[in-house]
Amino acid sequence: MVDRLIVAILRNEAKQPLFSVEERMSMIKEVLAGRYPNVEVECFDGLLVDFAAARGANLIFRGIRAISDYEYELQMALMNRRLKPEIDTVFLMAGEAYSFISSRLVKEVFRLGGSIAGLVPPSVEARLKKNGERQ
Repeated sequence: MVDRLIVAILRNEAKQPLFSVEERMSMIKEVLAGRYPNVEVECFDGLLVDFAAARGANLIFRGIRAISDYEYELQMALMNRRLKPEIDTVFLMAGEAYSFISSRLVKEVFRLGGSIAGLVPPSVEARLKKNGERQ
């Protein structure tokens, strides 16, 4: 769909993620290594549209799993359009097999001892097991 794709991770101090931004970037790079040479992984602070504009991007891709995602994402897309009308938002629907997966649900299943095989890449599952004490 694009010649260059930037996976952008928001540095959000208001959230308490399981892994730091740097760890998440490392995991994404590890999963993508050698497979997608046109994909870059970066982090940013502030507004996504400002980050996109600074990188020369004209599209923002957002994933949608359910109607509840769409309502939130539509609000964000409309605000982003108001802030930077030259940048479009494209919604991509999750496949049925993945539409129910969320980080919250994966963390809960993992914390309670359930299998998360097939829900995250094997290297991410290994890192979760290695860092299980953070749970």
